[in-house]
Amino acid sequence: MHLRLCTKIIASLAGLMGAFLAFPLVLALFFDEPTRPFWGAMLAAFALFALGLFLGRNSRGSLSTRDGFLIVAFGWAVASAIAALPYVFSGWMGPVDAWFEAVSGITTTGSTILTDIEALERSLLFWRSFTQWIGGMGIILFTIAVLPLLGVGGMQLFKAEVPGPVADKISPRLAVTARYLWSIYVGLTGLEWLLLSLGGMPVLEALDHSFTTLATGGFSPRNASLAAYDSHYLHVVVIVFMFLAGMNFCLHFKLVFGRVREVFEDEEFRWYIALMLIFVVPTVVGLLFHGTPFFQALEDALFTVTSLMTTTGYATANYELWPLAIKGPIILLLIFGGMAGSTGGGVKTMRTLLSFRALRASFRRMEHPHAVRPVVYKGRPVPADTLAAIWGFFASYIILAILGMIVLNWHGHDLITSWSAALTALGNVGPGLANVGPTDNFGWMYPQNKLLLSFLMLCGRLEIYTVLLLFAPSFWRR
Repeated sequence: MHLRLCTKIIASLAGLMGAFLAFPLVLALFFDEPTRPFWGAMLAAFALFALGLFLGRNSRGSLSTRDGFLIVAFGWAVASAIAALPYVFSGWMGPVDAWFEAVSGITTTGSTILTDIEALERSLLFWRSFTQWIGGMGIILFTIAVLPLLGVGGMQLFKAEVPGPVADKISPRLAVTARYLWSIYVGLTGLEWLLLSLGGMPVLEALDHSFTTLATGGFSPRNASLAAYDSHYLHVVVIVFMFLAGMNFCLHFKLVFGRVREVFEDEEFRWYIALMLIFVVPTVVGLLFHGTPFFQALEDALFTVTSLMTTTGYATANYELWPLAIKGPIILLLIFGGMAGSTGGGVKTMRTLLSFRALRASFRRMEHPHAVRPVVYKGRPVPADTLAAIWGFFASYIILAILGMIVLNWHGHDLITSWSAALTALGNVGPGLANVGPTDNFGWMYPQNKLLLSFLMLCGRLEIYTVLLLFAPSFWRR
């Protein structure tokens, strides 16, 4: 393990976060708001950057797989710590609340401890949304450049979709790929900003929402989230961009280059659409029986299902008030998530697709024991070790969620609140059910529970194995 080299790389990330703090600092100067939260955090970030460069001086060698895990896990933790500093320096939050809010931002979860979001300064609200935008692009590059090489939970299959990384090394084309993806990400953010502004949303609020939509984060500068804007046009624009953000960004890459047919031939994309329809249609029917007018039912169903499945977490309707027959299946949306290579969380549609196919193949083998029934994805048999990694990921996911639920329930929270809070943190969704529903927050929880949920957010964002491996003694042995 090359600790000096890892330290230097993590320090570089701290320096980058310090540079990002210049944006809200300029905004604070423009609006004549307190600047100390931002220049104080910048000084701390640059001090950490300098210390890391000093400790990592004369580092040599190439990164190993273990180094990759270490850099990713500690890199996200360092980014979250720096993102928390403006909240602490502003006096709005204590260290635990600030850590929770920052982790929720960097991991694009969207859960909040704030009871009155609109009371914060505009520059601080900008930073809150901007952290999600930073985390969103970071997770795309993490998925594309790192996970296929580390062999995490079935992401090996993603190699075939990526124009840059290859199995045994990062090719020179990765830099080109990263520029294309950044261009697409920035371009879609700018397009949504323009469309929201044209729809009457204040310019800065439109930018904040564009940041958090493309990141599938869900932070809003309004207490009522998107429900604060009584505009069908704005809601439809956000639905479209949430759907786009939940797509594999390599499909956007193909769209830009006119390979539209390949997009609609993509099996995971078709499964992504099918899962949405499976939830949207019965939700519309249920709302119609509940007395909701058709077009309102269609909009509410589309918005809520898209928001939860892409793990964005925006809300235009309080689904806590919906009939139990509609509200019950929503818990599944906290698990599924967006496509691999998107900014969405959850277990990813690729894994659900392959797991269903693996189950089907198992049933067929039971009927015909001597038949050869491989699991096929995009015309190619899926290796057994990939399927084993997927089942291992599912097992880890459910075990972590159950343990989180048990701890929360042990601290006095009801079962539905505990279960949905654990799932929404692990899936990086944001809102859950009961006392953590779309109109509630997490500020009332005990500090230790906020730390637990922050840990689950990081686990979910970094595909679980990346974090849990750090707790294995064998990982640290030479």
